[in-house]
Amino acid sequence: MPSRADITYFGAGPALLPTPVLAHAAEALLNYKDTGLGIAEHSHRSQYAADIINQAKADLATYLDIPDDYEVLFMQGGGSGEFSATVYNLVGAWVARKKVEILKQMGAQSEEGADSEELVSRLKKAVDTDLKLDYLVTGGWSLKAYQEAGRLLGPEYTNLAVDSRTVNDGKFGKIPDESAWKLSKEAAMVYYCDNETVDGVEFPEFPKSLGPDSNGVAPIVVADMSSNILSRRIPVETFSVIFFGAQKNLGSTGVTVVIIKKNLLPPACPQPSPALLRKLGLPVPPVIFSYETIAKNNSLYNTLSIFDVFIAGQVLKQLLTTFPDKVDGQQAVANQKAEAIYSALEAYPNIYKIVPDKSVRSRMNICFRVTAGGDTAGAEAKFLQGATAQGLTGLKGHRSVGGIRASNYNSIPLAGALKLVDFIEKFAQMAPDIVLAAK
Repeated sequence: MPSRADITYFGAGPALLPTPVLAHAAEALLNYKDTGLGIAEHSHRSQYAADIINQAKADLATYLDIPDDYEVLFMQGGGSGEFSATVYNLVGAWVARKKVEILKQMGAQSEEGADSEELVSRLKKAVDTDLKLDYLVTGGWSLKAYQEAGRLLGPEYTNLAVDSRTVNDGKFGKIPDESAWKLSKEAAMVYYCDNETVDGVEFPEFPKSLGPDSNGVAPIVVADMSSNILSRRIPVETFSVIFFGAQKNLGSTGVTVVIIKKNLLPPACPQPSPALLRKLGLPVPPVIFSYETIAKNNSLYNTLSIFDVFIAGQVLKQLLTTFPDKVDGQQAVANQKAEAIYSALEAYPNIYKIVPDKSVRSRMNICFRVTAGGDTAGAEAKFLQGATAQGLTGLKGHRSVGGIRASNYNSIPLAGALKLVDFIEKFAQMAPDIVLAAK
């Protein structure tokens, strides 16, 4: 039976967690701070819970250099829940801005009678003619987000600004040149997934098309960073909302983090009332997905999994201790690991085929096929079998695309990545014999 030290787990999520973090969490689960109760047993309304949340928020802000005009929320529902939450909240923010604009046009001195028949009529016309949500679809997860928006609002309110399949023979694996993007003039949001876990596609940098225009006006940009957060420096100030599930680079399954600009929250931007949304024919969000509600309650509107927040906080503590230069230090390691694995695959083009285009290869999810001898299925089965024998597990590709996927998250040590490199090289050298033996 292998020990934990014998295994390097490349699963896409839930991902490997640092052993010291797990060891500390195991102690806290039994007896937290000598209280005689485990951390999962303390009330989420306790000071212990508040301290854990506040410290995790502070450490995340330090590690990523999050500006002061952003709020950090801990939520539930995973990334899939945020597909809906972003729609509800950003459409609400759009309506709130339009309401202010129309009130000014009406010459209203205050918001008394703000839901008057005339205002509602003008707002409804604006919704019907102007409301659009832009989606850059570059992989399976951004596609799901786009489909969810169409399901909640209706397809007439969504704009498929980018569909990567149109430039890659009907498959994901490339990102079209920005000159081909079809962005709306004033979208309620522009949504993209920074790293596509299934398809191994990562945006190399923040898209220039989403920056401020000549007048300094920038679109409201929403990004799903579930599988590459904490692995590289990001210009937080260019985003309105960033969200990510904890279970890749931050912690365990159970919490989702939202980094949101405060000007999308009250008092700057109060959400429209349910009554007004119904009059406009727009969906009313579940209260648990309301950013306003979660922010107002410091993420404790309902019973949050404090144990999972604790693990996330411990991961952040370890990162800050390991890398005095914060995320830049982790980025250097992540790049080194990815470059080593890709270089090993490139050295044997007759054995391995890297799936995404080189210009958009993910550093986090390295997707490839084993094509030795023309028997891809047989060769990949042998590759996975041999890797498992070496303690390299979790390498099977997503069920929707197959192949091999090495998820190179922060918790994979450099030694673990190099162990995979060594196996890639040895398998390539033995591949012809392995394939023949399988026939």
